[in-house]
Amino acid sequence: MTPLLTPQQTADALPYPELAAAIEALLRDTSVVVPARTVQPLAGGGSLFVMPACDARLAITKLITFIPDNASRNRPAIQGDIVVFDAVSGQRTAILDGPTVTARRTAAVSLLAARLLAPRTDGPLLIVGAGVQGRAHLEAFHAGLGVQEVWVASRSPASADALVLHAHRLGMRARRVADADAALAKCPLVVSCTPAQAVALHAQPRADAFVAAVGAFTPRMVEWAPEVCRWLAVQGRLVVDTRDADHEAGDLLQAGINVHALATLADVVRDATTHRRHGPVFFKSCGWAGWDLAAARLALQR
Repeated sequence: MTPLLTPQQTADALPYPELAAAIEALLRDTSVVVPARTVQPLAGGGSLFVMPACDARLAITKLITFIPDNASRNRPAIQGDIVVFDAVSGQRTAILDGPTVTARRTAAVSLLAARLLAPRTDGPLLIVGAGVQGRAHLEAFHAGLGVQEVWVASRSPASADALVLHAHRLGMRARRVADADAALAKCPLVVSCTPAQAVALHAQPRADAFVAAVGAFTPRMVEWAPEVCRWLAVQGRLVVDTRDADHEAGDLLQAGINVHALATLADVVRDATTHRRHGPVFFKSCGWAGWDLAAARLALQR
């Protein structure tokens, strides 16, 4: 019988600090192959994502749907699974919960980027968007950076209050803020993980800020005002998760920025010293099946 991990079992197999380390190890592994993902538009306005990846030992396929307005149906926006195979025998070895892996590996990628690039990591942390990714990033930055204070901004006060309560249960100091733009001046760590259907942030981050921009992962999606992105390109440092961002990083593409010229997280992992500069850091995360492969590798080890 192929192990079918529940959401909780999947989460237990993927602690954030260990997952960030697994992602860094994957970026150093020359056997990793990640083809371009297939994105199939669906009749209801959502998308079906088919994302394969392999290394010398494992092969995976991530098969998930993304339905932006599923909150109105009381359903998660992301649903699906990650199927893991032995790359030599072809045997199916595990099935991981897709939404859980997506949340945790995305947050772990941001954690790794912050470890390598953030001018300072003591917080407070501002989270804009209090959904699944907001919760995952709160947990990841608390577990992996030791962040003790978080500010939460959301269009839904109830969602923000729920995330604040979760932070309190983790022993953190936390509060809801009504104005995300104003909060940027007080927070050196920022995570934007909104639905990215419209600009949510119009102000400039601090000079010592690290921003993980997570919500926009298609050319049409956007969280940050174009003028802010252009200011960051001049005053700070822009880094993307992979070269797939060249055609997916909505925030940067809509700002007219040449994304292809930007460093990737793999470039930073290989030589972090050349990528540390003065000024704010804007890390654009779009997603990649390699992150799911790293999660599968860690889950099978554990």
